[in-house]
Amino acid sequence: MGPRITNVAPHTRTMQPRNFNNPRVSNNPRVGPNVYAGRPNFNANFRRHDVNMRRNTYVRPAPRPYVRAPYVYGGHRYYAYHPYHYHHYVPFGFGVGFYPFGAFVGTLAATAVLVPWLDYPYYYSAGVWYLPGDTGYTVVTAPVGATVAALPPGATLVDPATSTYYYGGTYYQPAGGGWVVVAPRAGIIVEYLPQGGQEVTIGNQTYVRIGDTFYQPVAIDGRNMYEVVEVR
Repeated sequence: MGPRITNVAPHTRTMQPRNFNNPRVSNNPRVGPNVYAGRPNFNANFRRHDVNMRRNTYVRPAPRPYVRAPYVYGGHRYYAYHPYHYHHYVPFGFGVGFYPFGAFVGTLAATAVLVPWLDYPYYYSAGVWYLPGDTGYTVVTAPVGATVAALPPGATLVDPATSTYYYGGTYYQPAGGGWVVVAPRAGIIVEYLPQGGQEVTIGNQTYVRIGDTFYQPVAIDGRNMYEVVEVR
């Protein structure tokens, strides 16, 4: 029996690329209805059209052996360093200008920059990644391997050994004077997850899935947090 996924996003249409040499850019972003406006602990409905949500985030292996036995279910093993400690997935808002996965905007801020990657015309602004569609832009998971000039404001160091920073569900490492999007490494602990994840019930444990990354709810010093899980 495979995993049971709750809160699955509605069907989306294939992206119809626009002429991204002439982007629709404005100093005053105009967003679609019901889009998150910049506060933590929220609920929102999203217009998921014009573009497929590209699920391209995977997990790099853990840096050291696990001392805990994995959780085994459905032919897979779910490895984590910390004990499973369920707490309800409550999406967090990451500040002004941040939009969660699946949000639709009609125009981009003037600070948005074009970051072409693997033949897709991504746009980036304040830690948020967009792909254009027929009538605007949809927030998507960050493309692993793409590079930006600076970290988004509010990014936090989550893996000192590799100088990995985290912001809004995306991980960055320094590279060539800029910051490259990387896949998370198993065992990384984060406190907050953005909107756009799915609670996935596997056997008698519930994880949060963002892209292809599974997060296990854990408790660290009495605080509810999430650990990146390695699935084998």
